Amino acid sequence: MTLEQHQALPLLPLRNGVFFPGGVISLNVGRQKSIALIKAADPTETMLAIITQKDPEIEEPQEDDLYRVGTLARILKIQKTGRNTYSLMVQGVQRISLERIISDEPYWMAEVTPIIEETDKDDLQVHALDQTLRKVAREVMKLTPELPRGAEKMLSDIKEPGQLADMIASTLDISLEEKMKVLSTFGLKDRLETTLEMLSRIKEVLSVRKEIENHLRDDVAKSQRETILRQQLKAIQKELGEDDYKSSDIETLEKKLEEANLPEEAQEMADRELNRLRAMNPAQAEYMVAKTYLEWLGNLPWTTETEDTLDLDHVTEILNEDHYGLTKIKERIVEYLAVRKLNPEKKGPILCFSGPPGVGKTSLGRSIARALGREFVRMSLGGVRDEAEIRGHRRTYVGALPGRIVQGMRKAGTINPVFLLDEVDKLGVSYRGDPSSALLEVLDPEQNSTFSDHYLEISYDLSNVFFIATANQLDPIQPALRDRMEIIELSGYTWQEKLNIAIDHLLPKQVKDHGLKDDHIELKDEAIKGIIESYTREAGVRQLEREIRTVCRKIAVDVAKGDESTHVVTDENVSDFLGQAKHFPEASERTKLPGVSTGLAWTPTGGDLLFIEATRMPGSGKLNMTGKLGDVMKESTEIALAYIRSNAESLNVAADFNKTYDIHLHVPAGAVPKEGPSAGVAIFSAIVSLLTGRCVRGDVAMTGEITLRGRVLPVGGVKEKVLAAHRAGIKKVLLPHRNQKDLDEVPEEAKNDLEFVFLENMSEILFEVLEAPVATDAGTEIAATPAEA
Repeated sequence: MTLEQHQALPLLPLRNGVFFPGGVISLNVGRQKSIALIKAADPTETMLAIITQKDPEIEEPQEDDLYRVGTLARILKIQKTGRNTYSLMVQGVQRISLERIISDEPYWMAEVTPIIEETDKDDLQVHALDQTLRKVAREVMKLTPELPRGAEKMLSDIKEPGQLADMIASTLDISLEEKMKVLSTFGLKDRLETTLEMLSRIKEVLSVRKEIENHLRDDVAKSQRETILRQQLKAIQKELGEDDYKSSDIETLEKKLEEANLPEEAQEMADRELNRLRAMNPAQAEYMVAKTYLEWLGNLPWTTETEDTLDLDHVTEILNEDHYGLTKIKERIVEYLAVRKLNPEKKGPILCFSGPPGVGKTSLGRSIARALGREFVRMSLGGVRDEAEIRGHRRTYVGALPGRIVQGMRKAGTINPVFLLDEVDKLGVSYRGDPSSALLEVLDPEQNSTFSDHYLEISYDLSNVFFIATANQLDPIQPALRDRMEIIELSGYTWQEKLNIAIDHLLPKQVKDHGLKDDHIELKDEAIKGIIESYTREAGVRQLEREIRTVCRKIAVDVAKGDESTHVVTDENVSDFLGQAKHFPEASERTKLPGVSTGLAWTPTGGDLLFIEATRMPGSGKLNMTGKLGDVMKESTEIALAYIRSNAESLNVAADFNKTYDIHLHVPAGAVPKEGPSAGVAIFSAIVSLLTGRCVRGDVAMTGEITLRGRVLPVGGVKEKVLAAHRAGIKKVLLPHRNQKDLDEVPEEAKNDLEFVFLENMSEILFEVLEAPVATDAGTEIAATPAEA
């Protein structure tokens, strides 16, 4: 039968397959419309169009649900196989194109057009592709022994290249879309290339599969051989009595694991590893890996815990015995114990002590452990850059170990130690990961009950641990990590507190460390105060302890030479032990000339004095700023100058000073970066002092942000700044009015020794800070008086 253009034919939609010209297949027919087609068909004459569905799940496909290219088929045989099912054998004739569906009752009728295929059998490229395709097909057959024996003969019987491509594409295990791609390729050369590409890809997959099968077969044979040899070796060792070493190892581990009282998950892991260990030869490298792992499981505390000391008075007594002051922290520990006493199920808190070096953060953790009756573990995090330091290494690595958290728990031997994470602000980040992110799980009460260590590969409960972190600065700590901790800030000590710490703690410790007796040394209180003021300049007491250590060493030399007398150290002879004084009160010396004021600054090591120096020279109103100032501090200088120019008359400043003078503002310690708005008040005071010729009082220090409207705004770090002023011998401190509430945190000794003035407007500053007028550098006297005077 010759197919005409736009001929109407019965349509049979095909699910889950593509039918190619030249092929013969048997189709199972079950759809009602397809059965109606079969009943109306003449087995000897009927031709039909077979076209593949895009979605095999559609029961009643429409025109858009069918591909546009199909196959004209001749019915060879129809057979009824069930009550409502038929078997239809058809032979593909040629490619056709679906134009449209004419009707769908009682069965589908479609208008189709025959596709004239391009044939270039005489083309050399077509001939080469045909030969290559046959060669690759034979190679695939060799790699696929499950193919029927007649497959290679069928390959030889097909002479037409196009029919060969269709036959190969119909038998390949490829997707429906790829088969349709071959069916829709009408050019002979293009069809051969497409089929060859798909066949070559399958050949590569089969080759790799063959290699894997051969490798596995070799491994299985090797494993069976090793098992037989191992059994023979075991029998030989038993005859020679050499299996006692392995038996002893396993017995020791079994006993240790039994005593550890492992949880269910850990017990399952231990049993599995023990079974592996029994089957291994002790000479194998894997034997020591498994043995080490089981030793870790057995040595870790799983249920062992210490009982907390719940006598609140006793705990308070121990904390006061070890540390002077630190009231807020001691109250927090007592509060935790009170809650623990009322609710024994309360989990451990997670605290972070933040403060300058030398204030006792690390030693406080040890004291807390002693007060609670718990074990103490300290882990230094300074410079840690590898996430595996926290979570451990996986056992696949040579020399793998658990992380330092799990190592610390093994060292503690209990599930509820006091765990100190020292210098948490100095964690680093590298290509090995971010340790601070690994700590998020450790320091989260909602997660640390199932802490996962890479080495253990099982959950470990850290919820009963009392975690304490220490830091000098909070800014470097990752925000998510900082949010998980309760921050308690430790500021510096007053000189009275340092005096008490030296008498009660530092001196007795150094006397003992140097082998002295109490009657060998008598360190007077005024001598200690002299050391604090003239030999140290710090928020903590670390340098103070070094100086006391130096005094003890000098006396130890005399005692070692036979001098058993009491060595009295006073304020007058302390220089004989420590040399000349290292620090002097600079505030009054530096402010003897106009243009110098004393500000207050916050630093990571506590508060400090900040001197502002200003000078003028003939010029045109230029402003120079030096001392490594940040942008915000430079803006504060510009604000102060703008306010002075706009209020020159009320400030008794020459109105044309900006036309006749250049002003240079400098902040000493030029190598140290300085930033922030809190120096605004001191900058304003220094410039007005310069322009009016009136010195700033040497016993006054100030801090506060200024605005163009003349307002004084609040600043941070008030406690540290006030303590710095107190250490330097300042008598009066100027603060923003809205910082008055921050004095509640300042020790009473400092508040009693200092006079505080609270500022709301810049007009209030000069009356408090300027002295009487003096002669200027030009020899003239400027008798200016602030408006408030």
